Amino acid sequence: MKKLIAIVEDEPAIRANYAAAFERAGYAVRTFANRHQAMQAFASRLPDLAVIDVSLEDEVEGGYELCRQLRALSAELPIVFLTARDSEIDAISGLRLGADDFLTKDISLAHLIARVVALFRRVEALQHPTRPAQILHRGPLMLDTERMQASWNGSVVPLSLTEFWIVHALAEHPGHVKNRQQLMDAANVVLDDNTITSHIKRLRRKFATVEQKFEAIETVYGMGYRWIDQV
Repeated sequence: MKKLIAIVEDEPAIRANYAAAFERAGYAVRTFANRHQAMQAFASRLPDLAVIDVSLEDEVEGGYELCRQLRALSAELPIVFLTARDSEIDAISGLRLGADDFLTKDISLAHLIARVVALFRRVEALQHPTRPAQILHRGPLMLDTERMQASWNGSVVPLSLTEFWIVHALAEHPGHVKNRQQLMDAANVVLDDNTITSHIKRLRRKFATVEQKFEAIETVYGMGYRWIDQV
């Protein structure tokens, strides 16, 4: 069965151009002009990946709200922002909300397809890991790389693909400092220092919702981050 990609873009010509490119690449595509249309459709079926613009018709930041809504429905759904807004603040905002990639519209269609293919490969790698051990236990933490699920003391912690890989990279070798490049390599993404910091803050907040005194991710100033086992 073909992977289904949802494109949420308010410019008809751009929307059609992206849809045609993905269809040529062998994907099934559904397109939407605004957040409300998209959410009505997503209520009955989620796509395999969503590509969304930040500005949607009369909602200047409708894409951000759509990302929040999608993350509430699924922690694992790959989400890509594709927008004309190219400031660092816009990119950080999108990634903070749980998006897995943030691209600008000057990207070539070939590059866009390549990024989506890479994102699907990450999903497949998580769902069908090559390593024998599919479950990683670190004290209260459990990471299931087959189901792409994280839990703390039995309570599920919803993580995006990028967040899952960052936690996995840190928890795999407790006490070892992971620098920004190592975390990017683990998550298969390119992020700046501020975005890595944002992901770490978001991870701490997520784990703190189930463990108020969560302190397993330690900042090693000037070097990176490390996982400290909590009993």
